[in-house]
Amino acid sequence: MSAFVTRFAPSPTGHLHLGHAHSALFAARQAGTGGRFLLRIEDIDPLRCRPAFIAAIAEDLAWLGLTWPQPVRRQSDHLADYAAALKHLEGLGLLYPCFCTRADIAREIEQSGHAPHGPDGPLYPGLCRALAAAEAAARHAAGQPCALRLHMAKALALAGPLRWHDLDQGWQTARPDLFGDIVLARKDVPASYHLAVTVDDALQGITLVTRGQDLFEASHVHRLLQALLNLPVPQWRHHPLLRDEHGKRYAKRDNALTLRSFREAGKTPAEVRALAGF
Repeated sequence: MSAFVTRFAPSPTGHLHLGHAHSALFAARQAGTGGRFLLRIEDIDPLRCRPAFIAAIAEDLAWLGLTWPQPVRRQSDHLADYAAALKHLEGLGLLYPCFCTRADIAREIEQSGHAPHGPDGPLYPGLCRALAAAEAAARHAAGQPCALRLHMAKALALAGPLRWHDLDQGWQTARPDLFGDIVLARKDVPASYHLAVTVDDALQGITLVTRGQDLFEASHVHRLLQALLNLPVPQWRHHPLLRDEHGKRYAKRDNALTLRSFREAGKTPAEVRALAGF
């Protein structure tokens, strides 16, 4: 197996469960002999993330037998990196402010009678895409919160055709247009998942991005952002999601299936690794 730099990047919004264990062990195995496995804490959302869970994540992973170099990158410590990326995209003329609420978007979609759907649901209908600069400035001055969206048509025209490589499924033609004008900075969070993870992976030298199959389509967006931000391009590998005996994917609300609960019930790390598919 080739040596890669991989990462496991949980959000500290709850205790790790078997699905997390599978993802972490998968990433560590993919690093290969001579590679590196990194831990990253994606705590950019202050309303959902809790410091107590950061210590619990490290404790659970160490109990499983995983090791990683220090220091651990925490997104909340690197907001300037995401701001710089946004400034670069703004300089290219690819961002626009969006003052829409969820209700505004839902109402527009309902009134139109039809809305194209992407991997994350109905696409943004473009209400603020042609908003005049003077009106946007007036809304800013009035204190109206806004998100920042990527003008997808302009971004695609600038980047041109793109490809990315998945170790299992081969070369993929990038289709970020499937997502429409994505949000890159939310009203309450300075960077979206798409932007933050792309910047983090580049700054940490990740050469193989591993994650669940449910995020396969997100790689289309990340490949576009890499091109627009002049970032290195890793390879990808997407693993199947771990599911229970009923075919349901594991979630943080399944408290009985957390690594902590297994440990408290007397399970050994080897037994839990086996339950997680390793």
